[in-house]
Amino acid sequence: MGRGDIKTKKGKIKAGSFGKSRPAKVATKTVAPKAAAAPKPAATAAPKAEKPKVEKKTETKKAK
Repeated sequence: MGRGDIKTKKGKIKAGSFGKSRPAKVATKTVAPKAAAAPKPAATAAPKAEKPKVEKKTETKKAK
C-alpha cells in the first residue's frame, strides 16, 4: 500500500490519474455578468406615513 498501489492517493499521484480517493478538481461554472438592464423607475409615490408610537400601559401590582 504505497506509491505502487493505484487505489491509494499516493498511487494515484504517481500514476497521474484521478478517482474516488483522488478526485480531480471540479471546474467551477463561470457566469458572464449580466448586461446592464434598464434601470427600474424610481418610486415617485409619497413615502409611507409612519404609525404613531403607542406607549404600553403597565399595571402596578396591588398590595394585599
